[in-house]
This record gives sequence, structure tokens and C-alpha cells, in this order.
Amino acid sequence: MGDRERISYLAVPERDDVPEGVSRLWDKAQETVGFVPNVFRAQAVNGEQFLAWWGYFNLLVNKEGHLSNADRELLAVVVSSVNRCTYCEVSHGAALREHTGDPVTADLVASNWRQAGLARREYAMASYAEKLTLHPAEVTEADLVPLRAVGLDDHQVVELVQVVGMFNLTNRVSTALGLVPNSEYHSSGRATS
Repeated sequence: MGDRERISYLAVPERDDVPEGVSRLWDKAQETVGFVPNVFRAQAVNGEQFLAWWGYFNLLVNKEGHLSNADRELLAVVVSSVNRCTYCEVSHGAALREHTGDPVTADLVASNWRQAGLARREYAMASYAEKLTLHPAEVTEADLVPLRAVGLDDHQVVELVQVVGMFNLTNRVSTALGLVPNSEYHSSGRATS
């Protein structure tokens, strides 16, 4: 199974080796979610760059926007699944379960979104996300037609594109650094008996 203690291909910095903003973020995560996400720890090798990435990521994914949290997490899981990014597929699969209260659909989206029984709106967004991820040079204005047909406005389209772009970046960083998802993600958003 490999080394379960290792969270990255690179050495993970200690608290004394990171900027104050990173240690504050680690503390806030510990307080709010009960653990420090491994992506926070591993990317802190370059603390200031990590904080810059986090600022934009947090704005796109965690703040009020033009898409719902469930929409953004759906896009995250679709892109991460297409890119085969283990860290983001698992961590954002957990977030999708939390935001939708539907662990079955979230798991199906992570495996094959086409078989998840998505509503027309979610299906159109997932289809666009997959095309932009796999074939960005082939995306044209015509690809917006299905999004418009399910009611997305300009603000939502721009946010969708930005979220897809962010996850393509984040997937590549996470995969290239060998980031391992926290064990807490596996049980998050699942019923306990």
C-alpha cells in the first residue's frame, strides 16, 4: 500500500519554517474542520506562493459566488476525475457529499459523471468542464449554447470557467507533488451507523 505517513514527494515544512500567514491558515483549518488539509502543509514549501494560490482558490471555491457551492464542487470533482487527481477527487468528493447530502451521486460523479444521473443543468456544466479540461483548443462559442439553454448567465459562465481552470492547475500541482488526501476525507459526508 505504500508509506501512509508520507503526504508528498517533497519534504513537508515544519511550523517554524513557514510564514506567519501559513501557520494562521493551518490553525484556522484545525479549528474549523478539525484537521489541516495535506495540501496546506505540502504546498507551504513555498509559503508566499501557496498563500497567493489559496487567496484565489478560496475566493473561487469557498466564498459566495454566482454558482452554488454544490455546483463548484461538482465541477471540481468532474475535472479532478478526468485528470485522475487522487487528492482533489477525494477531498472535493467529500465536499460534494457535504454540500449535496448525497454520497451516492458524489461517488458516481467521481467515477464517471455520465452515469451519475445528473439533472440537465449539472450535466451541461460537467460536459463543458470535461471538454475544457481535455480539449481546451477545441472550445468555441458554440460550447456555451448548452450552458445558456439550462439558464447560466454570463457571471455564472465566467465563474464556471475560472473554477475549471483553477482545478486544472490545482490537479497538476497536486499530482506532480504526489499529494495524499487526508484520511478524514474518506468518511466525510457519509452516514454513520
